[in-house]
Amino acid sequence: MRKTAALAILLWCPTLAFAADGTYEIRQTDALAEVGAKATASVTITSKQGWHLNHEAPLTLKLSPSPGVTLDKPKLGRADLAKSTESEARFDVGLTLSEPGKKLIAAEAGFVLCQQDSCRPIKEKLTLTAEAAAPAPPKATAPAAPRAKKARKKS
Repeated sequence: MRKTAALAILLWCPTLAFAADGTYEIRQTDALAEVGAKATASVTITSKQGWHLNHEAPLTLKLSPSPGVTLDKPKLGRADLAKSTESEARFDVGLTLSEPGKKLIAAEAGFVLCQQDSCRPIKEKLTLTAEAAAPAPPKATAPAAPRAKKARKKS
């Protein structure tokens, strides 16, 4: 019964199986900014357990923002990487939010992991979060104090 339940959970939630194999990890940082200001979220892919990122294969991040989010680029490739080593790759996602609140950005990372004698392509779906605070109200300037008039000496 326990094996059947565990198998049902793995089939129901396939990303659990990818994460469970331990050959890579995907970390993300969400974006926080004021409305109309530039913000940056990031996605970092790290290989583990003797695997490495194939430097000859495509490495992509496809993005689908919710309304209210403008992306610098909806599809990022190897040339857009902010960091690239044999074991780690990081995409920085530039964006601007046009209204306050929390917004979601659906993403799909595509990469190839290799060992000495084998390679395997991976596509992993994730969701980035971007939150915009309302812009700060302009500071009220105090009215200028009236200047005291200097008395003129009569000669």
